[in-house]
Amino acid sequence: MAFTVREIESPDPVTQVVAEEAKLREADHDIGEKMILNMGPSHPATHGVLRLVLELDGEVITKAMPDVGFLHRGDEKIAENMQYNQFVPYTDRLDYLAPLSNNVAYALAVEKLMNWEIPPRGKAIRVICCELSRISSHLMGLGAMALDLGAMTVFLYSFTQREKIYDLSELLSGARFTTSYTRVGGQIRDLPETFIPMLRAFLDQFGPALDEMDKLLTRNRIFVDRTKDVGVISKERAIAYALSGPNLRGSGVEHDLRRKHPYLDYEQYDFEVVIGSAGDCYDRYLVRVEEMRQSAKISRQVIDRLPSGPINVADWKNMTPPKSHVMTKMEELIHHFIVVTEGLDAPPGEIYFAAENPKGELGFYINSKGGGVPHRLKIRAPSFVNLSILPELLPGHMVSDVPAVLGSLDFVMGECDR
Repeated sequence: MAFTVREIESPDPVTQVVAEEAKLREADHDIGEKMILNMGPSHPATHGVLRLVLELDGEVITKAMPDVGFLHRGDEKIAENMQYNQFVPYTDRLDYLAPLSNNVAYALAVEKLMNWEIPPRGKAIRVICCELSRISSHLMGLGAMALDLGAMTVFLYSFTQREKIYDLSELLSGARFTTSYTRVGGQIRDLPETFIPMLRAFLDQFGPALDEMDKLLTRNRIFVDRTKDVGVISKERAIAYALSGPNLRGSGVEHDLRRKHPYLDYEQYDFEVVIGSAGDCYDRYLVRVEEMRQSAKISRQVIDRLPSGPINVADWKNMTPPKSHVMTKMEELIHHFIVVTEGLDAPPGEIYFAAENPKGELGFYINSKGGGVPHRLKIRAPSFVNLSILPELLPGHMVSDVPAVLGSLDFVMGECDR
């Protein structure tokens, strides 16, 4: 089922008249010399190292060209010179606001190549990781967008909640930011005893905190005026530009990989696919707010039905033995040495796997010729694809609309430049 966050309102007659008068004035206006403005690459202007080359007629944008690539990463080529598990820390640095879900998406891709399926408890733990990452990432997008449009209080509220998620990440993986928690075939460790009670306590207080942020923004006159009917992406254009995630669903397209191509037993969980109707900045904001509620709902279901048992696949040849055995038995020590130095013994072949990440469809294409290192690896970065619509989306808007549009697209340049 789909949950629509907003119905399309009929146009206000006064607004229509004003728009028509503006068109007439524009037709009579003799356009003078245009100005080129560099917006970015700096965090306060463009959410990271994104450079926008804007052609302006007064305050109105006539052309826009995004200039990306300032991070010079080369992650895909790095992956082709590393064993599969050695690349896990690099996935943290893609969408660095959701490292846990990046780890999971990459591990699932390699496991598809290996033809592995992890045990039920391992799947449940990964679902927790993915949904906590979604909440954390959307909180960042919500807070930064509000701050760009002048609402600082919401930024402080959202970051307070993100700190609590970082506490959970630290308890789970030992790291707050770059987690590297997942391994191909499972996780580095099981859930600590105090994790589930701590997660439950977080979810209990998160709902009221999110409601408070909702009240501060959703009916705020300034925020609504800055986002409603701004940056409108039609359903057809969203599909044509291959947008994904909240940016696609905000335009009314009911597409969520957790529903369309289920993985990690997502088909067993009860949640709504949240869609918009108008496809503007306001709809994309509303979609993310409701998606956080759905993620909390999924997390509660995982807690209630968390299975027991192993968390890693039972492939003794390609998985490292337990540390206690490595430190006490010669055969396990040799086995550990071989797996760590040579890597997985992957079969030849090629696969593509995509997961529903907070920013959209994060996909990995792997071409293997066998052995422990991929022959070719390609990352389908949703932020890179979502930014491709800017040259069509920004013209006709004013410069002051750019922060609202960029905030509503909610991209990460680490993933874009990969």
